[in-house]
Amino acid sequence: MTTLVRSTDTLTRDALAVLQPGFLGTTAPDWLLRRIGEGLSAVGLFGRNIVSPGQLAALTAQLRAERDDVLVAIDEEGGDVTRLEVRTGSSFPGNCALGSVDDTELTRAVARELGRRLAECGVDLNWAPSADINSNPDNPVIGVRSFGADTALAARHTVAYVEGLQSAGVAACTKHFPGHGDTNVDSHHALPRIDVDLDTLHARELVPFRAAIAAGSKAVMSAHILLPALDPNRPATLSPQILTGLLREELGYQGLIVTDGMEMQAISAVYGIERGSVLAIAAGADAICVGGGLADEATVLRLRDALVAAVRDGELPEERLADAAARVRALADWTRRARGAAAEPGAASLPPARPGGGTVPGTDIGLVAARRAVKVTAGTRPYTPPTSAPYVAAFTPVANIAVGDETPWGVAAELAVLLPGTTSDTYSGEAGTSPLLAHVLGVAGDRRIVAVVRDVHRHPWMADALDALIAARPDTVVVEMGVDRAEPRGALHIATHGAARVCGRAAAEVIAGKGAGA
Repeated sequence: MTTLVRSTDTLTRDALAVLQPGFLGTTAPDWLLRRIGEGLSAVGLFGRNIVSPGQLAALTAQLRAERDDVLVAIDEEGGDVTRLEVRTGSSFPGNCALGSVDDTELTRAVARELGRRLAECGVDLNWAPSADINSNPDNPVIGVRSFGADTALAARHTVAYVEGLQSAGVAACTKHFPGHGDTNVDSHHALPRIDVDLDTLHARELVPFRAAIAAGSKAVMSAHILLPALDPNRPATLSPQILTGLLREELGYQGLIVTDGMEMQAISAVYGIERGSVLAIAAGADAICVGGGLADEATVLRLRDALVAAVRDGELPEERLADAAARVRALADWTRRARGAAAEPGAASLPPARPGGGTVPGTDIGLVAARRAVKVTAGTRPYTPPTSAPYVAAFTPVANIAVGDETPWGVAAELAVLLPGTTSDTYSGEAGTSPLLAHVLGVAGDRRIVAVVRDVHRHPWMADALDALIAARPDTVVVEMGVDRAEPRGALHIATHGAARVCGRAAAEVIAGKGAGA
Protein backbone atom coordinates (compact mmCIF):
# COMPACT_ATOMS: atom_id res chain seq x y z
CA MET A 1 0.00 0.00 0.00
CA THR A 2 1.25 3.49 -0.83
CA THR A 3 2.48 5.44 2.18
CA LEU A 4 0.73 8.79 2.47
CA VAL A 5 3.33 11.51 2.83
CA ARG A 6 0.94 14.43 2.82
CA SER A 7 -1.98 15.37 5.06
CA THR A 8 -5.48 14.11 4.46
CA ASP A 9 -6.54 17.73 3.92
CA THR A 10 -4.01 18.14 1.10
CA LEU A 11 -5.11 14.87 -0.47
CA THR A 12 -8.74 15.95 -0.33
CA ARG A 13 -7.93 19.32 -1.91
CA ASP A 14 -6.10 17.57 -4.73
CA ALA A 15 -9.08 15.26 -5.28
CA LEU A 16 -11.39 18.27 -5.51
CA ALA A 17 -8.94 20.12 -7.76
CA VAL A 18 -9.20 17.55 -10.56
CA LEU A 19 -13.00 17.72 -10.81
CA GLN A 20 -14.90 19.89 -13.31
CA PRO A 21 -18.53 19.59 -12.15
CA GLY A 22 -21.67 21.34 -13.30
CA PHE A 23 -24.59 22.70 -11.31
CA LEU A 24 -28.19 23.80 -11.73
CA GLY A 25 -29.35 27.38 -11.87
CA THR A 26 -28.12 30.75 -13.06
CA THR A 27 -26.40 31.66 -9.80
CA ALA A 28 -23.88 29.55 -7.93
CA PRO A 29 -25.48 27.40 -5.21
CA ASP A 30 -24.07 27.55 -1.71
CA TRP A 31 -22.67 24.04 -1.90
CA LEU A 32 -20.60 24.91 -4.97
CA LEU A 33 -19.12 28.04 -3.39
CA ARG A 34 -18.30 26.04 -0.27
CA ARG A 35 -16.48 23.35 -2.27
CA ILE A 36 -14.56 25.99 -4.23
CA GLY A 37 -13.36 27.32 -0.91
CA GLU A 38 -12.28 23.81 0.03
CA GLY A 39 -10.21 23.27 -3.12
CA LEU A 40 -12.51 22.70 -6.10
CA SER A 41 -10.54 24.30 -8.94
CA ALA A 42 -12.96 24.24 -11.88
CA VAL A 43 -16.63 24.57 -12.75
CA GLY A 44 -18.35 23.58 -16.02
CA LEU A 45 -21.12 25.73 -17.48
CA PHE A 46 -23.96 24.56 -19.71
CA GLY A 47 -26.96 26.14 -21.39
CA ARG A 48 -29.07 25.74 -18.25
CA ASN A 49 -26.72 28.18 -16.45
CA ILE A 50 -26.90 31.00 -18.99
CA VAL A 51 -29.56 33.60 -19.73
CA SER A 52 -27.59 36.58 -21.00
CA PRO A 53 -24.02 37.88 -21.20
CA GLY A 54 -24.64 40.15 -18.22
CA GLN A 55 -26.02 37.34 -16.10
CA LEU A 56 -23.10 35.08 -17.10
CA ALA A 57 -20.57 37.76 -16.17
CA ALA A 58 -22.25 38.14 -12.78
CA LEU A 59 -22.17 34.37 -12.28
CA THR A 60 -18.47 34.06 -13.05
CA ALA A 61 -17.75 37.04 -10.79
CA GLN A 62 -19.65 35.27 -8.02
CA LEU A 63 -17.49 32.17 -8.49
CA ARG A 64 -14.25 34.18 -8.48
CA ALA A 65 -15.26 36.12 -5.39
CA GLU A 66 -14.85 32.78 -3.64
CA ARG A 67 -11.55 31.99 -5.37
CA ASP A 68 -9.86 34.12 -8.00
CA ASP A 69 -8.11 31.27 -9.80
CA VAL A 70 -11.11 28.98 -10.32
CA LEU A 71 -11.29 27.70 -13.90
CA VAL A 72 -14.63 28.47 -15.52
CA ALA A 73 -15.15 26.06 -18.41
CA ILE A 74 -17.81 25.86 -21.11
CA ASP A 75 -18.70 23.67 -24.07
CA GLU A 76 -18.98 26.44 -26.66
CA GLU A 77 -18.05 25.13 -30.09
CA GLY A 78 -20.18 27.66 -31.94
CA GLY A 79 -22.33 26.33 -34.75
CA ASP A 80 -24.68 23.56 -33.69
CA VAL A 81 -23.16 23.24 -30.20
CA THR A 82 -23.71 26.46 -28.30
CA ARG A 83 -24.23 27.26 -24.64
CA LEU A 84 -23.83 31.03 -24.82
CA GLU A 85 -26.79 31.27 -27.20
CA VAL A 86 -28.63 28.07 -26.43
CA ARG A 87 -32.03 29.77 -26.66
CA THR A 88 -31.48 31.61 -29.93
CA GLY A 89 -28.84 29.72 -31.90
CA SER A 90 -25.23 30.70 -32.37
CA SER A 91 -23.86 33.90 -33.87
CA PHE A 92 -20.95 31.83 -35.21
CA PRO A 93 -20.96 29.06 -37.81
CA GLY A 94 -19.43 25.78 -36.71
CA ASN A 95 -16.38 23.87 -37.87
CA CYS A 96 -17.89 22.33 -40.99
CA ALA A 97 -18.87 25.75 -42.35
CA LEU A 98 -15.41 27.13 -41.63
CA GLY A 99 -13.77 24.10 -43.21
CA SER A 100 -15.92 24.43 -46.32
CA VAL A 101 -14.64 27.98 -46.82
CA ASP A 102 -11.08 26.82 -46.08
CA ASP A 103 -9.71 30.23 -45.14
CA THR A 104 -7.61 29.75 -42.01
CA GLU A 105 -7.52 33.50 -41.36
CA LEU A 106 -11.32 33.48 -41.26
CA THR A 107 -11.32 30.54 -38.84
CA ARG A 108 -8.75 32.31 -36.66
CA ALA A 109 -10.84 35.50 -36.66
CA VAL A 110 -14.06 33.65 -35.77
CA ALA A 111 -12.35 31.81 -32.90
CA ARG A 112 -10.78 35.02 -31.66
CA GLU A 113 -14.11 36.83 -31.59
CA LEU A 114 -15.78 33.88 -29.86
CA GLY A 115 -12.95 33.86 -27.33
CA ARG A 116 -13.31 37.59 -26.80
CA ARG A 117 -16.98 37.21 -25.96
CA LEU A 118 -16.26 34.31 -23.61
CA ALA A 119 -13.53 36.28 -21.87
CA GLU A 120 -15.80 39.29 -21.44
CA CYS A 121 -18.23 36.99 -19.62
CA GLY A 122 -15.49 35.58 -17.37
CA VAL A 123 -15.14 32.18 -19.07
CA ASP A 124 -11.51 31.09 -19.48
CA LEU A 125 -11.54 27.44 -20.64
CA ASN A 126 -13.47 26.35 -23.70
CA TRP A 127 -13.96 22.63 -24.39
CA ALA A 128 -13.31 23.24 -28.10
CA PRO A 129 -12.36 22.84 -30.91
CA SER A 130 -13.33 19.41 -32.23
CA ALA A 131 -10.29 18.18 -34.15
CA ASP A 132 -12.06 14.99 -35.23
CA ILE A 133 -11.87 14.11 -38.91
CA ASN A 134 -15.33 13.24 -40.21
CA SER A 135 -14.02 10.14 -41.95
CA ASN A 136 -17.27 8.23 -41.41
CA PRO A 137 -20.09 10.22 -43.06
CA ASP A 138 -22.66 8.27 -41.03
CA ASN A 139 -21.12 9.39 -37.74
CA PRO A 140 -24.08 10.24 -35.49
CA VAL A 141 -22.25 12.55 -33.06
CA ILE A 142 -19.54 14.48 -34.96
CA GLY A 143 -20.82 15.48 -38.42
CA VAL A 144 -20.78 19.28 -38.82
CA ARG A 145 -18.78 19.59 -35.60
CA SER A 146 -15.77 18.51 -37.68
CA PHE A 147 -13.86 20.79 -40.03
CA GLY A 148 -14.23 18.05 -42.63
CA ALA A 149 -13.09 14.69 -43.93
CA ASP A 150 -9.72 15.90 -45.24
CA THR A 151 -6.88 15.36 -42.78
CA ALA A 152 -4.70 18.30 -43.78
CA LEU A 153 -7.69 20.67 -43.85
CA ALA A 154 -8.81 19.58 -40.38
CA ALA A 155 -5.28 20.05 -39.04
CA ARG A 156 -4.74 23.57 -40.36
CA HIS A 157 -8.13 24.78 -39.17
CA THR A 158 -7.65 23.19 -35.75
CA VAL A 159 -4.43 25.18 -35.43
CA ALA A 160 -6.13 28.40 -36.56
CA TYR A 161 -8.96 27.86 -34.07
CA VAL A 162 -6.61 27.14 -31.16
CA GLU A 163 -4.51 30.20 -31.95
CA GLY A 164 -7.53 32.46 -32.37
CA LEU A 165 -9.22 31.35 -29.18
CA GLN A 166 -6.08 31.57 -27.06
CA SER A 167 -5.14 34.97 -28.47
CA ALA A 168 -8.27 36.18 -26.64
CA GLY A 169 -7.00 34.73 -23.35
CA VAL A 170 -9.28 31.68 -23.35
CA ALA A 171 -7.67 28.24 -23.13
CA ALA A 172 -8.53 25.86 -25.95
CA CYS A 173 -9.34 22.21 -25.26
CA THR A 174 -8.76 20.21 -28.44
CA LYS A 175 -11.03 17.17 -28.64
CA HIS A 176 -11.82 14.22 -28.84
CA PHE A 177 -8.43 12.50 -28.58
CA PRO A 178 -7.37 10.35 -30.36
CA GLY A 179 -10.22 11.06 -32.82
CA HIS A 180 -13.98 10.39 -32.76
CA GLY A 181 -14.63 10.82 -36.49
CA ASP A 182 -14.66 7.19 -37.64
CA THR A 183 -17.42 6.01 -35.30
CA ASN A 184 -20.99 4.93 -35.96
CA VAL A 185 -22.04 4.97 -32.31
CA ASP A 186 -22.63 8.02 -30.10
CA SER A 187 -20.53 7.64 -26.93
CA HIS A 188 -23.29 9.39 -25.00
CA HIS A 189 -25.24 6.15 -25.43
CA ALA A 190 -22.70 3.32 -25.80
CA LEU A 191 -18.99 2.59 -26.30
CA PRO A 192 -17.85 3.16 -29.91
CA ARG A 193 -15.13 0.97 -31.38
CA ILE A 194 -12.73 2.00 -34.15
CA ASP A 195 -11.06 -0.92 -35.89
CA VAL A 196 -8.29 0.72 -37.87
CA ASP A 197 -4.57 -0.05 -37.81
CA LEU A 198 -1.84 2.09 -36.28
CA ASP A 199 -0.67 3.40 -39.63
CA THR A 200 -4.14 4.74 -40.38
CA LEU A 201 -4.46 6.34 -36.94
CA HIS A 202 -1.12 8.11 -37.31
CA ALA A 203 -1.78 9.19 -40.88
CA ARG A 204 -5.36 10.35 -40.26
CA GLU A 205 -6.84 10.74 -36.77
CA LEU A 206 -3.71 11.90 -34.95
CA VAL A 207 -2.59 14.53 -37.46
CA PRO A 208 -4.83 17.40 -36.19
CA PHE A 209 -3.87 16.62 -32.60
CA ARG A 210 -0.17 16.74 -33.40
CA ALA A 211 -0.78 20.10 -35.03
CA ALA A 212 -2.78 21.39 -32.05
CA ILE A 213 -0.05 20.33 -29.65
CA ALA A 214 2.56 22.12 -31.75
CA ALA A 215 0.30 25.20 -31.74
CA GLY A 216 0.24 25.19 -27.93
CA SER A 217 -3.29 23.97 -27.14
CA LYS A 218 -3.60 24.41 -23.39
CA ALA A 219 -5.84 21.37 -22.96
CA VAL A 220 -6.79 18.17 -24.77
CA MET A 221 -10.01 16.23 -24.16
CA SER A 222 -10.05 12.44 -24.32
CA ALA A 223 -12.67 10.40 -26.16
CA HIS A 224 -14.67 7.50 -24.75
CA ILE A 225 -13.80 5.23 -27.67
CA LEU A 226 -12.16 1.82 -27.92
CA LEU A 227 -9.23 1.53 -30.33
CA PRO A 228 -7.93 -2.06 -30.23
CA ALA A 229 -4.82 -1.10 -32.20
CA LEU A 230 -3.78 1.03 -29.21
CA ASP A 231 -5.51 -0.68 -26.29
CA PRO A 232 -7.85 -3.66 -26.79
CA ASN A 233 -9.24 -3.49 -23.27
CA ARG A 234 -10.01 0.06 -22.21
CA PRO A 235 -11.42 3.15 -23.93
CA ALA A 236 -9.03 6.04 -24.52
CA THR A 237 -10.16 7.97 -21.44
CA LEU A 238 -9.15 5.08 -19.18
CA SER A 239 -6.12 3.85 -21.10
CA PRO A 240 -2.53 4.42 -19.85
CA GLN A 241 -1.28 3.33 -23.27
CA ILE A 242 -3.25 6.10 -24.96
CA LEU A 243 -3.14 9.00 -22.48
CA THR A 244 0.35 8.47 -21.06
CA GLY A 245 2.10 6.31 -23.66
CA LEU A 246 0.77 8.00 -26.79
CA LEU A 247 -0.31 11.51 -25.82
CA ARG A 248 2.28 12.33 -23.16
CA GLU A 249 5.31 10.31 -24.17
CA GLU A 250 5.07 9.81 -27.93
CA LEU A 251 3.41 13.10 -28.89
CA GLY A 252 5.15 15.05 -26.13
CA TYR A 253 2.05 16.82 -24.83
CA GLN A 254 2.54 18.43 -21.41
CA GLY A 255 -0.67 20.43 -20.99
CA LEU A 256 -3.93 19.54 -19.25
CA ILE A 257 -5.75 16.34 -20.21
CA VAL A 258 -9.51 16.60 -19.61
CA THR A 259 -11.92 13.70 -19.89
CA ASP A 260 -15.12 13.86 -21.87
CA GLY A 261 -18.23 13.75 -19.66
CA MET A 262 -17.89 10.80 -17.30
CA GLU A 263 -21.66 10.39 -17.02
CA MET A 264 -21.80 9.37 -20.69
CA GLN A 265 -22.94 5.78 -21.09
CA ALA A 266 -19.68 4.65 -22.70
CA ILE A 267 -18.10 5.05 -19.24
CA SER A 268 -20.85 5.18 -16.64
CA ALA A 269 -22.75 2.12 -17.89
CA VAL A 270 -19.61 -0.02 -17.99
CA TYR A 271 -17.42 1.22 -15.14
CA GLY A 272 -19.54 3.65 -13.12
CA ILE A 273 -18.43 7.25 -12.72
CA GLU A 274 -16.50 6.67 -9.48
CA ARG A 275 -14.47 3.75 -10.80
CA GLY A 276 -14.15 5.41 -14.18
CA SER A 277 -12.78 8.61 -12.63
CA VAL A 278 -10.14 6.72 -10.65
CA LEU A 279 -9.06 4.79 -13.73
CA ALA A 280 -8.94 7.98 -15.82
CA ILE A 281 -6.64 9.81 -13.39
CA ALA A 282 -4.47 6.70 -13.06
CA ALA A 283 -4.26 6.47 -16.85
CA GLY A 284 -2.97 10.03 -17.17
CA ALA A 285 -6.00 12.32 -17.24
CA ASP A 286 -5.75 15.46 -15.09
CA ALA A 287 -9.33 16.70 -14.94
CA ILE A 288 -12.65 14.88 -14.70
CA CYS A 289 -15.46 16.49 -16.65
CA VAL A 290 -18.79 15.68 -15.02
CA GLY A 291 -21.94 17.70 -14.81
CA GLY A 292 -23.64 17.64 -18.17
CA GLY A 293 -26.15 15.23 -16.70
CA LEU A 294 -25.03 15.03 -13.06
CA ALA A 295 -25.00 18.43 -11.41
CA ASP A 296 -25.26 18.09 -7.64
CA GLU A 297 -23.08 18.16 -4.56
CA ALA A 298 -23.52 14.44 -3.94
CA THR A 299 -21.77 13.65 -7.24
CA VAL A 300 -18.82 15.87 -6.35
CA LEU A 301 -18.46 14.25 -2.94
CA ARG A 302 -18.74 10.74 -4.37
CA LEU A 303 -15.96 11.40 -6.86
CA ARG A 304 -13.78 13.19 -4.31
CA ASP A 305 -14.11 10.32 -1.86
CA ALA A 306 -13.51 7.70 -4.56
CA LEU A 307 -10.22 9.36 -5.52
CA VAL A 308 -9.09 9.70 -1.90
CA ALA A 309 -9.98 6.06 -1.18
CA ALA A 310 -8.11 4.90 -4.29
CA VAL A 311 -4.95 6.65 -3.07
CA ARG A 312 -5.29 5.18 0.40
CA ASP A 313 -5.87 1.71 -1.02
CA GLY A 314 -2.81 1.96 -3.26
CA GLU A 315 -4.82 1.77 -6.48
CA LEU A 316 -4.04 5.36 -7.49
CA PRO A 317 -0.49 6.63 -6.83
CA GLU A 318 -0.60 9.75 -4.70
CA GLU A 319 2.03 11.32 -6.95
CA ARG A 320 -0.26 10.89 -9.98
CA LEU A 321 -3.14 12.68 -8.26
CA ALA A 322 -0.79 15.45 -7.10
CA ASP A 323 0.58 15.83 -10.63
CA ALA A 324 -2.94 16.05 -12.07
CA ALA A 325 -3.95 18.71 -9.53
CA ALA A 326 -0.76 20.66 -10.27
CA ARG A 327 -1.57 20.72 -14.00
CA VAL A 328 -5.05 22.06 -13.25
CA ARG A 329 -3.57 24.81 -11.09
CA ALA A 330 -0.97 25.62 -13.74
CA LEU A 331 -3.69 26.18 -16.33
CA ALA A 332 -5.66 28.27 -13.85
CA ASP A 333 -2.55 30.39 -13.35
CA TRP A 334 -2.23 30.90 -17.12
CA THR A 335 -5.86 31.95 -17.44
CA ARG A 336 -5.58 34.33 -14.49
CA ARG A 337 -2.56 35.99 -16.11
CA ALA A 338 -4.45 36.11 -19.41
CA ARG A 339 -7.35 37.86 -17.68
CA GLY A 340 -4.91 40.37 -16.24
CA ALA A 341 -3.47 41.08 -19.67
CA ALA A 342 -6.96 41.56 -21.08
CA ALA A 343 -7.69 44.08 -18.34
CA GLU A 344 -4.75 46.30 -19.30
CA PRO A 345 -5.68 49.75 -20.68
CA GLY A 346 -7.07 49.46 -24.20
CA ALA A 347 -7.12 45.66 -24.29
CA ALA A 348 -10.83 45.22 -23.48
CA SER A 349 -11.90 47.58 -26.26
CA LEU A 350 -10.31 45.60 -29.09
CA PRO A 351 -12.82 45.25 -31.95
CA PRO A 352 -13.33 41.98 -33.81
CA ALA A 353 -10.50 40.64 -35.92
CA ARG A 354 -10.47 41.23 -39.68
CA PRO A 355 -10.25 37.95 -41.63
CA GLY A 356 -7.14 39.15 -43.45
CA GLY A 357 -5.47 40.58 -40.37
CA GLY A 358 -6.00 43.72 -38.30
CA THR A 359 -9.38 44.79 -36.95
CA VAL A 360 -12.52 46.40 -38.21
CA PRO A 361 -15.09 47.93 -35.81
CA GLY A 362 -18.58 46.49 -35.93
CA THR A 363 -17.84 43.55 -38.20
CA ASP A 364 -20.19 40.63 -37.59
CA ILE A 365 -17.54 38.04 -38.36
CA GLY A 366 -19.89 35.14 -37.68
CA LEU A 367 -22.39 36.24 -40.31
CA VAL A 368 -19.60 37.01 -42.76
CA ALA A 369 -18.30 33.47 -42.31
CA ALA A 370 -21.77 31.91 -42.60
CA ARG A 371 -22.44 33.74 -45.86
CA ARG A 372 -19.15 32.57 -47.30
CA ALA A 373 -19.92 28.98 -46.31
CA VAL A 374 -23.20 28.79 -48.23
CA LYS A 375 -23.09 26.62 -51.35
CA VAL A 376 -25.92 27.13 -53.83
CA THR A 377 -26.82 24.68 -56.61
CA ALA A 378 -29.46 25.81 -59.08
CA GLY A 379 -32.04 23.44 -60.52
CA THR A 380 -32.75 22.90 -64.20
CA ARG A 381 -34.82 26.07 -64.47
CA PRO A 382 -33.83 29.64 -63.52
CA TYR A 383 -34.64 30.36 -59.88
CA THR A 384 -37.20 33.03 -59.11
CA PRO A 385 -37.35 34.18 -55.46
CA PRO A 386 -40.79 34.09 -53.85
CA THR A 387 -42.68 37.38 -53.88
CA SER A 388 -44.91 36.40 -50.95
CA ALA A 389 -44.47 34.51 -47.72
CA PRO A 390 -43.38 30.89 -48.23
CA TYR A 391 -44.12 27.80 -46.16
CA VAL A 392 -41.17 26.12 -44.41
CA ALA A 393 -41.30 22.37 -43.79
CA ALA A 394 -38.52 21.36 -41.43
CA PHE A 395 -37.68 17.64 -41.54
CA THR A 396 -36.25 17.12 -38.09
CA PRO A 397 -34.08 14.18 -36.97
CA VAL A 398 -33.47 13.30 -33.34
CA ALA A 399 -30.73 15.62 -32.07
CA ASN A 400 -27.64 14.11 -30.49
CA ILE A 401 -27.02 14.99 -26.86
CA ALA A 402 -24.01 17.19 -27.57
CA VAL A 403 -26.15 19.45 -29.73
CA GLY A 404 -29.30 19.16 -27.64
CA ASP A 405 -32.87 19.76 -28.75
CA GLU A 406 -33.42 23.06 -26.94
CA THR A 407 -31.55 25.23 -29.44
CA PRO A 408 -33.71 26.44 -32.34
CA TRP A 409 -32.47 25.84 -35.87
CA GLY A 410 -33.69 26.25 -39.41
CA VAL A 411 -34.53 29.17 -41.68
CA ALA A 412 -38.13 30.03 -40.79
CA ALA A 413 -37.44 32.73 -38.21
CA GLU A 414 -34.81 34.42 -40.36
CA LEU A 415 -36.94 34.10 -43.50
CA ALA A 416 -39.91 35.69 -41.71
CA VAL A 417 -37.84 38.86 -41.26
CA LEU A 418 -37.23 39.09 -45.00
CA LEU A 419 -40.61 37.73 -46.10
CA PRO A 420 -43.18 38.59 -43.39
CA GLY A 421 -45.91 36.04 -42.96
CA THR A 422 -43.63 33.03 -43.42
CA THR A 423 -44.98 30.04 -41.49
CA SER A 424 -43.47 26.67 -40.67
CA ASP A 425 -44.04 23.23 -39.22
CA THR A 426 -41.68 20.44 -38.18
CA TYR A 427 -41.95 16.84 -39.38
CA SER A 428 -40.41 13.54 -38.34
CA GLY A 429 -40.38 10.14 -40.00
CA GLU A 430 -42.94 8.59 -37.68
CA ALA A 431 -45.99 9.39 -39.79
CA GLY A 432 -44.64 7.87 -43.01
CA THR A 433 -44.01 9.51 -46.36
CA SER A 434 -47.59 9.69 -47.70
CA PRO A 435 -49.23 11.34 -44.67
CA LEU A 436 -46.26 13.69 -44.30
CA LEU A 437 -46.47 14.76 -47.94
CA ALA A 438 -50.24 15.21 -47.78
CA HIS A 439 -49.90 17.45 -44.74
CA VAL A 440 -47.15 19.60 -46.23
CA LEU A 441 -49.04 20.10 -49.50
CA GLY A 442 -52.30 20.76 -47.71
CA VAL A 443 -50.87 23.40 -45.36
CA ALA A 444 -48.66 25.05 -47.99
CA GLY A 445 -51.40 25.50 -50.57
CA ASP A 446 -50.04 27.53 -53.47
CA ARG A 447 -47.21 29.07 -51.45
CA ARG A 448 -43.57 28.32 -52.26
CA ILE A 449 -42.31 25.44 -50.13
CA VAL A 450 -38.91 25.54 -48.45
CA ALA A 451 -37.84 22.09 -47.22
CA VAL A 452 -35.18 22.20 -44.50
CA VAL A 453 -33.23 19.02 -43.79
CA ARG A 454 -30.30 17.97 -41.63
CA ASP A 455 -27.99 15.14 -42.75
CA VAL A 456 -30.47 13.81 -45.28
CA HIS A 457 -27.93 11.15 -46.33
CA ARG A 458 -28.25 9.54 -42.88
CA HIS A 459 -32.06 9.40 -42.76
CA PRO A 460 -33.91 7.34 -45.43
CA TRP A 461 -37.31 8.63 -44.32
CA MET A 462 -36.12 12.17 -44.90
CA ALA A 463 -34.76 11.40 -48.37
CA ASP A 464 -38.00 9.63 -49.33
CA ALA A 465 -40.17 12.50 -48.13
CA LEU A 466 -37.98 15.04 -49.88
CA ASP A 467 -38.09 13.16 -53.19
CA ALA A 468 -41.87 12.82 -52.98
CA LEU A 469 -42.26 16.52 -52.19
CA ILE A 470 -40.08 17.63 -55.11
CA ALA A 471 -41.92 15.31 -57.46
CA ALA A 472 -45.18 16.98 -56.43
CA ARG A 473 -43.77 20.52 -56.23
CA PRO A 474 -40.67 20.95 -58.44
CA ASP A 475 -40.33 24.61 -57.36
CA THR A 476 -39.46 23.50 -53.80
CA VAL A 477 -36.32 25.04 -52.32
CA VAL A 478 -34.14 22.62 -50.32
CA VAL A 479 -31.88 23.77 -47.49
CA GLU A 480 -29.40 21.18 -46.15
CA MET A 481 -28.15 22.29 -42.72
CA GLY A 482 -26.10 19.21 -41.93
CA VAL A 483 -23.28 17.45 -43.75
CA ASP A 484 -23.81 18.04 -47.46
CA ARG A 485 -23.39 14.60 -49.06
CA ALA A 486 -26.64 13.89 -50.89
CA GLU A 487 -27.25 14.84 -54.51
CA PRO A 488 -28.66 18.38 -54.87
CA ARG A 489 -32.45 18.45 -55.11
CA GLY A 490 -35.11 21.02 -55.85
CA ALA A 491 -35.40 24.27 -57.73
CA LEU A 492 -32.61 25.57 -55.55
CA HIS A 493 -30.37 23.52 -53.25
CA ILE A 494 -28.66 25.48 -50.47
CA ALA A 495 -26.01 23.83 -48.29
CA THR A 496 -25.18 25.84 -45.16
CA HIS A 497 -22.77 23.28 -43.59
CA GLY A 498 -24.34 23.79 -40.18
CA ALA A 499 -27.48 24.84 -38.37
CA ALA A 500 -26.32 27.89 -36.42
CA ARG A 501 -28.63 30.91 -36.43
CA VAL A 502 -26.27 32.79 -38.76
CA CYS A 503 -26.34 29.84 -41.16
CA GLY A 504 -30.13 30.13 -41.26
CA ARG A 505 -29.79 33.86 -41.88
CA ALA A 506 -27.39 33.29 -44.77
CA ALA A 507 -29.73 30.72 -46.37
CA ALA A 508 -32.76 32.97 -45.90
CA GLU A 509 -30.99 35.77 -47.76
CA VAL A 510 -30.39 33.49 -50.73
CA ILE A 511 -33.99 32.24 -50.75
CA ALA A 512 -35.32 35.80 -50.69
CA GLY A 513 -33.00 36.84 -53.50
CA LYS A 514 -30.87 39.07 -51.27
CA GLY A 515 -27.76 36.91 -50.90
CA ALA A 516 -24.88 35.63 -52.98
CA GLY A 517 -25.86 32.83 -55.33
CA ALA A 518 -29.56 33.73 -55.42
